[in-house]
Amino acid sequence: MIRKLLQRVFKSKQHATHSTPGAKKFNKRSHGIDKRKISTAALKTTEGLHKARFDAFIVGGAVRDLMLGRTPKDFDIATNATPEQVRQVFRRSRIIGRRFRLVHVLFGNETIEVSTYRGSHLAEENGVQHDDAQVADSGRILRDNVFGTQEQDAERRDFAINALYYDPATEEVWDYHNGVADVKSKTLRIIGDAETRYREDPVRMLRAVRLSAKLGLKIDRATEAPIAKLADLLQDVPPSRLFEEMLKLFLSGHAMESAAALREHGLHHGVLPMLDVVLEQPMGERFVNLALQNTDDRIAQDKPVSPAFLFASLLWHEVLAAWQKYQAAGERPLPALNQAMYDVSDIQAEKLAIPKRFSIPMREIWMMQPRFEQRAGQRPYRLLENERYRAAYDFLLLRCESGEMPMELGEWWTDFADATMDKRKAMLQPDTEPRKRRRKRRSGAGAAPAET
Repeated sequence: MIRKLLQRVFKSKQHATHSTPGAKKFNKRSHGIDKRKISTAALKTTEGLHKARFDAFIVGGAVRDLMLGRTPKDFDIATNATPEQVRQVFRRSRIIGRRFRLVHVLFGNETIEVSTYRGSHLAEENGVQHDDAQVADSGRILRDNVFGTQEQDAERRDFAINALYYDPATEEVWDYHNGVADVKSKTLRIIGDAETRYREDPVRMLRAVRLSAKLGLKIDRATEAPIAKLADLLQDVPPSRLFEEMLKLFLSGHAMESAAALREHGLHHGVLPMLDVVLEQPMGERFVNLALQNTDDRIAQDKPVSPAFLFASLLWHEVLAAWQKYQAAGERPLPALNQAMYDVSDIQAEKLAIPKRFSIPMREIWMMQPRFEQRAGQRPYRLLENERYRAAYDFLLLRCESGEMPMELGEWWTDFADATMDKRKAMLQPDTEPRKRRRKRRSGAGAAPAET
């Protein structure tokens, strides 16, 4: 017991991080953070690390949001303890990550992410543990497991408003890059040279757009200047990372502003290259704007939002154009639609990797659209029973509202879904499909290819 205690104390002294002349400290009166808005799990995590003689600060977006009077969705902790030391402090925790190892500390349904202070990947400094670092010729960081001091950690963060450290024990905010002033002036300013930081990680350009749209911040002139020139760097970012950032962008509750900002800074070509083409079409622009507004409204009302529905909306008019092209070439409607949606999905996948859990329901929403025009026989009843009916129905209403389909069609399906069995029967249209074709369709001949 005594030996373990001495080892812990010795390790904590090894990794102690002291205040430097570069750090400004702000008390509660200056920063205005209400400690009651911090989750119990986050407070327990900082308390546990403090008891083990380690630093423990709430950091990043949570501090920024608290200062802006918002309630953070999650809380991240920064410490001078290594992942292995954090793992020893908390029994219910796990080490994750390859590019930079983190620890997830589990409290019931809540997970607190704990990261070790990050150091410089370019210089060997006293007291810095260099595990592994790799930088591409373009300047983009590929792998980075470098531990350092709190000051180095602050320098490695992207924007000044995200480089704030809050100590729940003292209720002080530590600020190395004038982030407190930026929060108060609602300015988004990158730390260091903007072009260098964007080359290290091009996703920071998307992050700048997202944060400015979400928080109503003005991007600092020097931070904004290189974005248009470096937009093509997004082509080298793994599609999976782009998809994660796009989800954050469009599910921020400010999708309309985000889409406009993407176009303004020329970033849409790197993530949704088809979006500009769609927005050049009057009907396509109305449809996309309605979809984005619908997404923002649902988030504002704390309702669930489906990424599959969102991306189905953003890409629909490209699918529609290809569908019409195949039908004009003589292909039947359903096979033509099937080919069109796979063409569009394949082109988009080169830029943005939409996971199967979203791409499959996205294609199902598209594939159900022609079935809404079939209002005879048993087809409407079978459509109502489809597990994707509600999403496909909402998609149809967007098409009607944008002027792509007649409003009467959407109103019919609204009434049909709510009607009694007798009323539904009376609403059905005469079945004009030849009996021979009905038998052929039911046997499976001529059906569209199945999903894979």
